[in-house]
Amino acid sequence: MKCKICEKNTTILNDIELKKNFYHCKHCELIFLDEQFYVSIENEKKQYNQHNNSLENEGYVKMFEEYLDFTLENQNIKTALDFGSGPTPVLTELLKRRDLHVDYYDKFYQPQKVYENKSYDLITSTEVFEHLKDPQETLHMLSKHLNANGIISLMTLFHTNKEEDFFKWWYRRDPTHITFFTSKTISIMAKKCGLEVLKTDNRRIIVLQKV
Repeated sequence: MKCKICEKNTTILNDIELKKNFYHCKHCELIFLDEQFYVSIENEKKQYNQHNNSLENEGYVKMFEEYLDFTLENQNIKTALDFGSGPTPVLTELLKRRDLHVDYYDKFYQPQKVYENKSYDLITSTEVFEHLKDPQETLHMLSKHLNANGIISLMTLFHTNKEEDFFKWWYRRDPTHITFFTSKTISIMAKKCGLEVLKTDNRRIIVLQKV
């Protein structure tokens, strides 16, 4: 199987516990699920509906506030798109509280493509890219909606690039999580889209800037 990002050959990760196969690219460090194990659209939405993501969830809000502090540090941001806002657009509301003009989109909960014919200083996409079959295509599309020097901030938990760790990793257990990254993976993806890595915490956040 060829890698979706760099088209190099991959190795098979046979997950005995989950009874699924993943593919691991040693070049760009992408790990992705064999498509035969994808859940249906209906089951995917059912999984999202179970998420307890609201402004009343203090831990969830705290995570997003820390994410925004990291993302917005030393940035002059006026307009933003929250791409993949989920059933409750918590991040959208937190961005508005910081006096930003915000649009938001979600394929299930806010499917109108409000970003068409628009561009933004900031595009956020949190806990989204692990669900994507085509992350390179999506990043390329988002990059087209950035203003000059605009930034894209992604949040998705990075794997360690060690196979023994992957088989113990809780993140792979979510049936809607199909694609897994390291900061190296996203750096390679970014270069293909005219973006460069501005900063990363090397754990779950990476900020990309339009070159």
